[in-house]
Amino acid sequence: MRPTGKTALVTGATGGLGQVIAHTFTARGVRPVLTGRNSDTLTRLADELDCPAITADITADGDFAALMQQAGPIDILVANAGISGPVSLADATLEEIDAFVAVNLRAPMRMARIAAEQMARQGGGHIVFMSSLGGRIPLPRMSLYCSTKHGLRGFAHAIRADLASHGIGVSVICPTFVRDAGMVTRQPVPLPPWAPTCTAQQVADAVYRAIVTNTAEILVAPWYLRQITRLSGLSPAIPAGINRLTRLDRHAEAITDGLARRQTSHIL
Repeated sequence: MRPTGKTALVTGATGGLGQVIAHTFTARGVRPVLTGRNSDTLTRLADELDCPAITADITADGDFAALMQQAGPIDILVANAGISGPVSLADATLEEIDAFVAVNLRAPMRMARIAAEQMARQGGGHIVFMSSLGGRIPLPRMSLYCSTKHGLRGFAHAIRADLASHGIGVSVICPTFVRDAGMVTRQPVPLPPWAPTCTAQQVADAVYRAIVTNTAEILVAPWYLRQITRLSGLSPAIPAGINRLTRLDRHAEAITDGLARRQTSHIL
């Protein structure tokens, strides 16, 4: 697909990664339609890029229906909105479980359903889902995040087969830790110096490339981590062993403890 001159709905546009995707689209001749929950940030970004913005909570039925109607005909959907963070299953509340499923899985599935119907009438389009390497390999203290990203990846590949005959491409993007946006920038404990990372711009470039080439999946990570990720598909014992060897489990525990202290301090 040639994205130049096309209209792309970008969810989660108020986050750091969403903003970089929006800037990348604009620079390459794609007209973004931005959506997110932070109206102030959304308005500033829309003014900067001279593009439409729709404040909405994609997990709320009323907002969801209004968003898809107001966005109008779109050629591209980038389901980028998501929540992340280490949460031990033993400490997770039912509300947290529901939130991860609602934002990371249910909302993009529902948006894709409506977008695909519209794109089929128009003769084609492209849908991009933002998963994660956590959607390929298990990470300690990240069961809610990993499970929903695994589900999103599986959904993407399944509907890719379903929608191909309608001229609709489907891609899934799986980044490693994004060092300049999202969860990494908010966590109380810095990543270990050996931790493999990527930049938000690398992810945005992968989104654009996936649309142009109709690539099913792009792993945004150093070459060796891409190979380990593919190898881990042979056995779940492989990533579990790597987590132990690199002490990633201890790092995740430190982050979880730090977040708990931060929340307690905030409450007090």
